[in-house]
Amino acid sequence: MRARPDFRTPRWAQLTALLTTSVLLTACGSSTDGSGTGSGKPRSGGTLTFAVGSDAGCVDPQQVGSNDTIYSVRQIVDSLTDQDPKTGKIVPWLAKSWDISADATAFTFHLRSGVTFSDGSPLTAQVVKDNFDAIPKLGVLGTLAEGYLSGAKSTTVVDQLTVKVTFQQPNAQFLQATSTHSLGIESSASVKRSPQQKCSDGVVGSGPFVLKGYVQNQSVTLAKRPGYAWGSSRWTKKGEAYLDKLVFKVVPEAGVRAGSLRSGQVDAIGSVGRADEAALKGGQVAFLRRANPGITFGLGLNNARPVLKDARVRRAILSAIDRKQIADTVFPTGTRPATSVLAHTTPDYTSLAPDLALDTSKAKSLLDEAGWKAGRDGIRVKDGKKLSLTVDWVPNAATNQPALELVQQQLKSIGVQVTLKQLQLPQLTTIQQSGAYDAIWGNITRADPDILRNSFSTKLANFYRLPASGLDTTLAAQAATTDPAERGRLVARAQRSIVRDANNVPVVELQTQLGVSAKVHGLAFDASSRIQLHDTWVG
Repeated sequence: MRARPDFRTPRWAQLTALLTTSVLLTACGSSTDGSGTGSGKPRSGGTLTFAVGSDAGCVDPQQVGSNDTIYSVRQIVDSLTDQDPKTGKIVPWLAKSWDISADATAFTFHLRSGVTFSDGSPLTAQVVKDNFDAIPKLGVLGTLAEGYLSGAKSTTVVDQLTVKVTFQQPNAQFLQATSTHSLGIESSASVKRSPQQKCSDGVVGSGPFVLKGYVQNQSVTLAKRPGYAWGSSRWTKKGEAYLDKLVFKVVPEAGVRAGSLRSGQVDAIGSVGRADEAALKGGQVAFLRRANPGITFGLGLNNARPVLKDARVRRAILSAIDRKQIADTVFPTGTRPATSVLAHTTPDYTSLAPDLALDTSKAKSLLDEAGWKAGRDGIRVKDGKKLSLTVDWVPNAATNQPALELVQQQLKSIGVQVTLKQLQLPQLTTIQQSGAYDAIWGNITRADPDILRNSFSTKLANFYRLPASGLDTTLAAQAATTDPAERGRLVARAQRSIVRDANNVPVVELQTQLGVSAKVHGLAFDASSRIQLHDTWVG
């Protein structure tokens, strides 16, 4: 099946459809271009300074999964394809067109000519092969990218500008995967560096910006790539980016970020919390909001822990959470309580709101059935041991701690003692890989429901230590079918299974909310609720 550049083929357009929410703006004289409130002709030059709350400790796009770091490193690499955030359609970028076999086991990409990396080397089919062959060797930080390529049998150079990726079985998710930062293409020389070198020193990409400086936990500095001329087909500006320089400053305190934006010290900030909205309203600041597709924010339970092996305990925890209270109290305006393990902006999302309704009576009854009896201090006890769990979390968003403190209070009301353990982002990744945790607070963003297979299949990373079950079969089947309707049914079944068995405790849909100065224009979300800054200008 030949896919033309606009990729309108009905079957595949449906397969990659994305349900999105509109970008909401709140500012004096709001505009519709995604940011900025003034008018005028776009102009080149200038610096955009963006304050983020955390640093993943790595500047390799193929290895990072934290929004705060993706904002910067996404600008360094291009991808084979791009995804329209409004329609979900996959459109050309480094690949001008592609062919997909009838059974979705083979994907052939026809590359643009004339593309070069910032070290001067050309983009060829061999470079793409080098990337896709090396990604599985990245280690623990490369799990997202590795998951997208799971089941790959070979990547073959057909000719200098044609590359073919073949899978052992049908792999419906792969086309969308090629639009992600995780499969951003790096130069062959960059690919040969060790994962540790790429994390600390950066990578060589073909993107509109190049890395000029990285000071861990302080800043990432990028400069415009001269001569850039191969941007995504959905971008408005052709050729080089408008901005000369991008500076991403790490500012952990949400209030300090908001104050810096209001005073003009920075031009945009990430993770604007509810507490800072009032201070920013009325000034020359716009709010950009969009729910992240993928797995909702919540408690990732280690199903192998002795206490959590009992599904009744997991279901009790799930039933005791007051999601609306947490969303309305802690998170930015417009944040939705979770109604499934997937956010509503994810293709094939199914609402399971009744299964996630607050029901403390049910929660207490389940714990009674499981043999956990209330102790003198209100915490339940069984065989002389208290019903307790530790939740690991990182301070990469101002909402994390207050949200967890509410979770802690809510679970205490049914007799579950919760200890909150703060970690740094690299530590959390290592602990999740090792399985040395009770529960982890977080989410995973991806504009494709196959993120469920990446997270919950025992055949892959199996972050949450599930036992092998029929869920594996369902997740494998949704990735294999080329029938959009059948895939939707299978994804719905997987969501119901995960929620029914409380393998994960969804709490809220993560809503990315940025604060942007009125002088910044053309800053908007991509399909994964991250940002692309090629079309952004200041004036």
